[in-house]
Amino acid sequence: MTTTGNDEDAVDVSVVIPAHNCRPYLDRCLTSALVQRVKKEIIVVDDGSVDGTAELLDLYATYHRSIVRILSQENSGGAGRPRNVGLEHARGRYVFFCDADDYLGAEALERMVAMADRNGSDIVLGKMVGHGRRAPESMFQRNAERVDLGDSAVYNSLSCFKLFRRELLERHGIRFGEEQLVGEDILFTVHAYCHADVISVVADYECYHLVSRPDGTSIMQRPDSRDPVAWLAMIREPIRLMAEHIPPGPLRDHLLRRHFRLDAFTQLGAPFLEAGEVQRKEIAQAVAALCDEWLTPGVLSRLNSTDRQRLAALGDIDRLVRLADIESATVVRRLTGLRWDDDRLVVRGTAALEGLSRQDGVALVLRARHDSACEVVVPAEREGDAFTARIDVPGLTSGVWDVRVAVELEGVVRIGRLGADRDGGIARPAPRLFGSTVALPYFTRDNGNLSIDVGGHVLAVPGTVKLTRTRWKVGHRLLIDGEIMIGDDRPDAGAARQLVWRERNTGFERTERVIALPGGAFAAKPAVGRFAPGTWDAYLELELGGPPARFRIETDAETVAAPRRWWGGAVLRSVRPYATSGKGRLSTVVRKLTPRGILRRLFR
Repeated sequence: MTTTGNDEDAVDVSVVIPAHNCRPYLDRCLTSALVQRVKKEIIVVDDGSVDGTAELLDLYATYHRSIVRILSQENSGGAGRPRNVGLEHARGRYVFFCDADDYLGAEALERMVAMADRNGSDIVLGKMVGHGRRAPESMFQRNAERVDLGDSAVYNSLSCFKLFRRELLERHGIRFGEEQLVGEDILFTVHAYCHADVISVVADYECYHLVSRPDGTSIMQRPDSRDPVAWLAMIREPIRLMAEHIPPGPLRDHLLRRHFRLDAFTQLGAPFLEAGEVQRKEIAQAVAALCDEWLTPGVLSRLNSTDRQRLAALGDIDRLVRLADIESATVVRRLTGLRWDDDRLVVRGTAALEGLSRQDGVALVLRARHDSACEVVVPAEREGDAFTARIDVPGLTSGVWDVRVAVELEGVVRIGRLGADRDGGIARPAPRLFGSTVALPYFTRDNGNLSIDVGGHVLAVPGTVKLTRTRWKVGHRLLIDGEIMIGDDRPDAGAARQLVWRERNTGFERTERVIALPGGAFAAKPAVGRFAPGTWDAYLELELGGPPARFRIETDAETVAAPRRWWGGAVLRSVRPYATSGKGRLSTVVRKLTPRGILRRLFR
């Protein structure tokens, strides 16, 4: 083994990159690591490359001597050995493992190290995105300073593309498996999770980019890399390791559920259909053996309907094939009607499983965008492939709800987004107010699917705020009366939150109290005489069940009170409310003039 590169002081992050015949991808990978704004070292382990990778690595080591270190070894056949070698040479407080065909977001390590330092994190998961490859999503719904292993989705991600505290890895001897073609990082990450005291998530930035090689030469793209029988044999070791560290109980059941759902029962889906008759029996037997050893009542209670059906059919290969056919069938759906019926949104459509002649049930599933685990199931009335469902919109909590249609057959539920395929002439229903909460059904911009925005989180709330009267009162206050309309409805008293005046040139804002009145009316008496000089634009801020919604206040010249001037000591104050040209919106010009200023203007 040969080494190039110079020793330097301790660094924050050691980036470990195994490299084998990956020259076309190395520039992007190494550049993405070099631009990270942390104290770093980049350790690349050349695992017997013969495509020019070694020569390119030598160039990087020459031009970045203080950062890039190259280790060379004979080809080991997998990523486990080079990662372990890189880890043995690492000196950073943290270690990040990156594959040579993937790359980092420019701020990835900076954000992840900041999260780890802030919380004393042992593991930090950074949001992953796929390019021609599927990336995990369930654990990246929101940033999390600290998450509980048993009450989160972080264990769903068992890849090693995370930030690990190196002291944790050394203290517990956590290393990669070196015998496996695939799954070596599962053993490593499971072991790390078992010892981590603090786990954090960076979800608001794309930290790690998973790339599919166009030539299909990566290990995970080889046809034999996900052989179902081999995978089921491989996963036994991580399960055993986890069980050695986690005692029986809810936490172990939570982690075991992940292995059954994503490792075991997944092999009874598409891989089962692709297998031959003999291998199907081997797959079913391997899954049954895992169940005999690890399927506790606690795990069973956590399984979904589809997996329960598979479990019951492990001794019936024909039924397993039928269940796999159902699971792989495409949900063919179409939206045929959409309208309000009082406080319910009536959704009509058709839904069926392609290639299958029947379904046992149809329902709508509304999933909260801010929390994919939060769902509302709306039963549908069926007539053949046609269905009608009535969504109780006032019963939905604030947020954006994505509408899906679910088709059930033999206990297997297939789900698809609804709305992109729809009859011509179906328009977006008007916004609807329920008390002071606005509901806005809409079709998404990217795919045209149906969603419901409760509270105005992603859509601008259509509405108008108009003045009905203004007049001056004592204290140079401008009394304002107005009315609010949201779509065709008037909000309940209490929707009006505050009056906001924004100075046009500086952006400075000041707020004034609003009196909310029944029937969508409001009143205010802003002390405009106290405003600093400038041009002030008036807004009304409303609470409509979500983030504050701000509306310009509309008016006309006849409704606006006349200008007013008065002396305050040696200063002449001038306040001129007016309706802007064009759309007619309330603004106010405030000036202060001293006698010298007045004379200057007169003799200008």
